[in-house]
Amino acid sequence: SVKERPMVVRCYTRTMIRMTQPRVVIAEGAVHLPSWMPVEAQQKALHEIRALADGEAGFYTPILRNGARMRVRMLCCGRHWDAKTYRYDLLRTDVDGLPAPPIPEVLRQLACEAAESAGFSLEPDVLLVNWYGAEGRMGLHQDKDERPEIIASGVPIVSLSIGDAAIFEFGGARRKDPVQRIRLESGDAFVFGGSSRLNHHGIASIVAGTGPTEFGVAGRYNLTFRQY
Repeated sequence: SVKERPMVVRCYTRTMIRMTQPRVVIAEGAVHLPSWMPVEAQQKALHEIRALADGEAGFYTPILRNGARMRVRMLCCGRHWDAKTYRYDLLRTDVDGLPAPPIPEVLRQLACEAAESAGFSLEPDVLLVNWYGAEGRMGLHQDKDERPEIIASGVPIVSLSIGDAAIFEFGGARRKDPVQRIRLESGDAFVFGGSSRLNHHGIASIVAGTGPTEFGVAGRYNLTFRQY
């Protein structure tokens, strides 16, 4: 185990994102930002993802504590999310013991700006990159493994989509609450915090072959940023 150290990250500079793009309020504290990332920003993000994938601590398939294999491939930055303990660690404790790589600055700034576009503030120190193939799915769940004080204060989750479209499900704080289905396209951002911070959400399906052909990628990359 590695000794914990404070991780203070701030958002100062702007990238190429315009702050006047459309906002679709899905629920109180939940905002869909269609076409939020220009093509150039998506290409820069893909460059960073490919560099991470080619690194020593690249993509892997998480195995849950019940032995089930998740239907995504994952890569964690800043801190590693352990699929067996549902906790964060500085090392890839359930994979290979390697340190989690740092969040690339280009990606961190995108997260800060997406949060701001939705009316929130975020100092991201965790990034989960999920790659969904044509058969990729993720069941309804809550993001509740961050520090209790961060969750209680409503600090948001920021999700960025690159590649194939996905049918995203967004429900309520209770699993049995009604679920909205939202098609997330390449370049979309989705931000949820405040009173929606613990709302259930998941991926029902991937719409294969719908991503920008110029990217030369199959499937969908989903970047989810958190503040631990």
